[in-house]
Amino acid sequence: MKLAKLGDGPEIFHTIQGEGVSVGAPAVFIRASRCNLHCVWCDTDHTWNFEGTPWPHEKDSVPGYVKHRKAAVTFEIDPVEAAERVMAFGCGRTVITGGEPLLQEKDFQEMIDFIRGREPGHLFEVETNGTRIPSPAFHDAVNQFNVSPKLSNAGMPESLRWNAEALGFFARSPKAWFKFVVAEPQDLSEIQQLRETHDIPVSRILLMPEGRTSAELDKSAAWLADICREHGYRFCDRLHIRIWGDKRGV
Repeated sequence: MKLAKLGDGPEIFHTIQGEGVSVGAPAVFIRASRCNLHCVWCDTDHTWNFEGTPWPHEKDSVPGYVKHRKAAVTFEIDPVEAAERVMAFGCGRTVITGGEPLLQEKDFQEMIDFIRGREPGHLFEVETNGTRIPSPAFHDAVNQFNVSPKLSNAGMPESLRWNAEALGFFARSPKAWFKFVVAEPQDLSEIQQLRETHDIPVSRILLMPEGRTSAELDKSAAWLADICREHGYRFCDRLHIRIWGDKRGV
């Protein structure tokens, strides 16, 4: 399986969940490399923004920023070894993130099965962009899907960002929560469109301000919280940014 690289090893680390309905819970994060999308504001661009790709990124304007050399940011590992590294932390919750984990569903299924064979009560969250439908076996194995459909503020055409069949599947799943990254008030019309089209329960929608620093989050937190209160959505902060800033592996 292909994971993002952190230092000399895979990006597997013990932290707390900073977003979503499990915010604050201790968790082991394991980050898949590769993604089928390329959000212009993505904070894990090392999983997809490789040399030779044509996609823009907001960091392009930062002096010294260059696209990543694929081999330098990828760590290949057997799923069983990944499972053993996860279990070594002694934490009962694992968040499979990315990139897009469902691109490597088979490998993550093997990892989950290995861990569950030794720790039956281990909890698994999967963070996905909502463009792919998990297999029945993978859906059964995962406790929670944190689905984050991308809005136009991600800088991609709708045909890439939205898969109606997949969004409908997750809308019907009791395991799925929908998290939207909101940059401007006008983003709400897209969220409303998705909610109505796919009958997504309001109680399972979270709105999160876009930003990589506390100051950036604060620019929209107040008005976004007002919108959540008015429409019945959950407000989702980025707790890890508040605590550690925009740092990897914490």
